[in-house]
Amino acid sequence: MVTDIPMYDTFTKIRPIEKGMSGDKKYYIETEGNKRLLLRVADISEYEQKKTEYELMKKMVSIGVPMPVAIDFGICNADKNVYTLLEWIDGQEVEEIVPTLREEEQYALGVNSGKILKTIHSHKAQKDTDDWSMRYFSVIDERINAFNSEGVPFFGNEKILSFLQGNKHLLENRHQCYHHGDYHIGNIIKSANDQLFVIDWHTVDFDNYGDPWYEFNRIGVEYPAFASGQIDGYFNGNPPESFWMLLAYYLSASAITSVVWAKYFAPERLNSILQLNADILNWFEGMRNPIPTWYKKVN
Repeated sequence: MVTDIPMYDTFTKIRPIEKGMSGDKKYYIETEGNKRLLLRVADISEYEQKKTEYELMKKMVSIGVPMPVAIDFGICNADKNVYTLLEWIDGQEVEEIVPTLREEEQYALGVNSGKILKTIHSHKAQKDTDDWSMRYFSVIDERINAFNSEGVPFFGNEKILSFLQGNKHLLENRHQCYHHGDYHIGNIIKSANDQLFVIDWHTVDFDNYGDPWYEFNRIGVEYPAFASGQIDGYFNGNPPESFWMLLAYYLSASAITSVVWAKYFAPERLNSILQLNADILNWFEGMRNPIPTWYKKVN
């Protein structure tokens, strides 16, 4: 499949990688000179998307985001596939490390991740974009309507729906920037020398740009100290009131619109999605307090 990649003749080892949710085929590569690479191979139908991802990754490296360097991109396998070659990063997923750390260490790691996210968001979206609220609600309104017509009701769902309807104006005229697309603790690697690297720039959500604060909808609240640190790192310790309202908005919208998805496509996850909605009602005290109960500063 990959024999017509220009660098193929330098490959001394090719090992398939099974881990991960992406549809790409992934390979660990070693080359002459002991270079180690990650090779991702996708169907040729994804060429334009993969080209955009590759260009975005090169841009992110240029502005100082710690991440694998994008090395090469092109077509392979007799024009049937598109490939991306990236630098290989050794380390552990933060998702595996955080549970082993003291609360203070979790918070410090979160602060670091928040600063990295802020750097990612320094890359502004093109100027000729539609208003964020128009782009967001063109997707979310349909999903909320689906919940109203065929969702699984739960205690307090009317409070979330009322909060979402009553605060739609908060999304108007929001600054827009490029997104990672799936910024969570499973996509951050901690290297042997304790540096963090962001991986897996392959989720296309709202074309990977929009309100920068929307990316907090995947924040790892299962580790409150880490999540609190990420917020504080992003805002240099002073998150504004407007952020809390939008965080509550994005988290609750994501949770309630996941109910119908789980019902039809992942029924084994339905109970956990319903529990998430119950948790959100608790975190935001019935949607009356935008600052979640899990947020705290750690010394």
